[in-house]
Amino acid sequence: MRRWIEAGRAAWASILAHGLRSLLTTLGIVIGVASVIAVIALVQGLRESIAAEFQALGSNTLSVRSYTPFEARLQGRSSRLSPGDYAAVRDRVVGIDTITPVLISEGAAGQVSWNGSSTVTQVQGTIYSFQEVTSLYAAQGRFLTAADNDKRRRVGVAGPKVIADLGMDQPIGEFIAVGGHWIKIVGVMESRGELFGMNQDDYVLLPFETVRSLNGVQNEPDVIMQLTVSEVTQMDAVADQIRTVLRRAHKLAPSQDDDFRIQTPEQISESFDQIINTVTVIVSGIVGISLLVGGIGIMNIMLVSVTERTREIGICKALGARRQDILAQFLLEALTLSLLGGIAGLVLGYGIGVLVASLVPEFPPVSVPWWAVLLALGFSGGIGLVFGILPASKAADLNPIDALRYE
Repeated sequence: MRRWIEAGRAAWASILAHGLRSLLTTLGIVIGVASVIAVIALVQGLRESIAAEFQALGSNTLSVRSYTPFEARLQGRSSRLSPGDYAAVRDRVVGIDTITPVLISEGAAGQVSWNGSSTVTQVQGTIYSFQEVTSLYAAQGRFLTAADNDKRRRVGVAGPKVIADLGMDQPIGEFIAVGGHWIKIVGVMESRGELFGMNQDDYVLLPFETVRSLNGVQNEPDVIMQLTVSEVTQMDAVADQIRTVLRRAHKLAPSQDDDFRIQTPEQISESFDQIINTVTVIVSGIVGISLLVGGIGIMNIMLVSVTERTREIGICKALGARRQDILAQFLLEALTLSLLGGIAGLVLGYGIGVLVASLVPEFPPVSVPWWAVLLALGFSGGIGLVFGILPASKAADLNPIDALRYE
């Protein structure tokens, strides 16, 4: 044990004695670790934010939308879910607590203007149950009613961003132009902030039948269904019922794939997790090259150090230092340099992550998991050991007489 302590003291003294060289030696390790930690910190912060957003949607929600394979799109074909499909699911599927249709307005309806100000937003058609499914309620005024939908009233509720973009101080009761049609604002929705860099408050909701009329009777609607199930344990059973009803309505043969997709918040979250994991692995692999370059730099500098300290090594051996003592000293020196670079890279990487997150509007706080810290330090330490073996062996194998004669 004493031998290793003395070897560590000698290694540390050598590092301090050549401060600039030590800094340049660890630069590759610092850059590599900092890059990896910055990426992981940003990605993990985004992942935690995504998980929180999907958790807010509830674990008992389902969404059903049409799906057209890429090959079919190239052939000019597209799948749709009709109002009849929505009615079939609503009336025939057991276990649904609340269901609402959502219809995206087409054409120029996304152009919204008021009093000389204009903005482009997403205009959707829906019904009263929308707020129960999404847990999104009106903060001012009221929401859409069943009578609004039945009578195709030209009324709507808007997200806070639309109101802000149009510069409306008292929006309730005001008329805005939506795709050339006058719509009366009866409510302003709660704010949800941003998700994945997109503002969740940028929309206008109109009655479902009103949007159908705005789209025109010649355009076949493509309905999105959002629903909640009565019992979370029945989620799979409800999804199977929806699949059976829609396949029968679309007259799909057993060999044909579904032309729709049924998704839960957990499935969407898992899809994003897979994307994030893939990005992390690819970026970390690319950045790992910097760590290898840093390791080669450590080996080269240590080899030069062995040459410069040949007489010193000869004196140590003449005074009784054994081969393992010299080997331990140079290995500990390489390991210490690598670990110092890893620690500096951790601090620098976290700082870069915080800086980038602060520069991007509404970006979630960064987060560095414990496994990333251990991985960075373990990998940098391993680099030091692997690339320090050759210089340490060269130093340990020097003949003391030849070393003392070295000029």
